[in-house]
Amino acid sequence: MEVDIHEKYEYARARIAQKKWLLYHFVFLLTGGLFLFITNHFLKLGGETQWWLWVVTAWFFLFLLHFIKVYVTDRFMNKSWERTQIDRLIAKQAAKLEKLEASLKITE
Repeated sequence: MEVDIHEKYEYARARIAQKKWLLYHFVFLLTGGLFLFITNHFLKLGGETQWWLWVVTAWFFLFLLHFIKVYVTDRFMNKSWERTQIDRLIAKQAAKLEKLEASLKITE
């Protein structure tokens, strides 16, 4: 039972670390986007083009992928999902093995 509690603790600790890094990523996106905007508009770096929008759009896309990984993929495909899949595959292999052994006994 103690192992189960430890696994739950480690999972919770890992999830909190993921969410913390996602929050850091969001803050960096906002401050970086503001910095790029200021650089483009007030310092006139890059001329009259709106290059900062392309950079922020690409950065937002990466943030969106990070968000999906934390809140969608890792939420549903965690350790219990892995265990369920492994147990299902082991059961499927055992059934195939029993079927093969039964067919070998019939032919003998």
